[in-house]
Amino acid sequence: MKSKDIQNFQNTVLDWYKHNKREFLWRRETPEPFLTLVSEVMLQQTQTSRVAEKLPVFFEQFPTIFALAEASNADIIRAWKGMGYNNRALRLRDAARLIGERYNGQIPQSLDELLALPGIGRYTATALMSFSFKIDIAVVDVNIRRVYSRIFFKMETTASVAPEKEINEIADMIYPKNQSSEWHQAIMDIGALYCTARQPECKKCPLQIFCISAGAMIEYTSPKRAEPSYNGIPRRIWRGRTVELLRSASILTSESINHFLFGEFATQDDHKWIRQVLLTLEKDGIILQNENVVQLREN
Repeated sequence: MKSKDIQNFQNTVLDWYKHNKREFLWRRETPEPFLTLVSEVMLQQTQTSRVAEKLPVFFEQFPTIFALAEASNADIIRAWKGMGYNNRALRLRDAARLIGERYNGQIPQSLDELLALPGIGRYTATALMSFSFKIDIAVVDVNIRRVYSRIFFKMETTASVAPEKEINEIADMIYPKNQSSEWHQAIMDIGALYCTARQPECKKCPLQIFCISAGAMIEYTSPKRAEPSYNGIPRRIWRGRTVELLRSASILTSESINHFLFGEFATQDDHKWIRQVLLTLEKDGIILQNENVVQLREN
């Protein structure tokens, strides 16, 4: 894009956002860093509607970094109910502990310090810097990468994205300085509402006139990576069902878990599968097994 086209592009994005931005608890003018940290971790692989419902409840239980840092594994797993991917919760708690110990409860503002925290990748780190600390920095999540790919490169299918290096170069160049927060929130909203992964609504998209790929992509879904399954159900679902049982009962035997999950006629293969599931949960620090007794890990 020429400099004049870039300016028109920026103006179109920011004007659209001014009148159409989505309202969320974490979309305050300058959200508290702790709010941004928790919401961004929750938003990883979880729908915004679920996070919007869960976030206020979570903050009632853990209103500060120090309150979260003191949470046991069992406390945090119970509080994470309905969110899935429980490892995220444990890493978030571990990050809170490190922030409390190393930074006296103040979330650091530098990229290197943020990336050194458990479970914090580049996107979450740059989101904190942009949204809460108002630092000029490019932010790239899956939505933003998809939008930039389609606008600046001719994508043949809806599953196609441009190389990460090229997207990062565009991301650094395209956002208006001193408006990093508004800009990246706007691009994410456009990606969520119009430039979607499977069925983009190009004709309704405010950026259609700038987009090289508009209306020209073949709808395509990338094949999912193979995941260990049993009875046609992925292991992550079995893990979730097992954790859900332990949230309610606190302590169970492996036999009772099999009974709850498979009924009284559980086979040897059923038992073998659940033993494997329990081993993965134990390895991740979510449960503790002592002989035949299973419970959520306390610390």
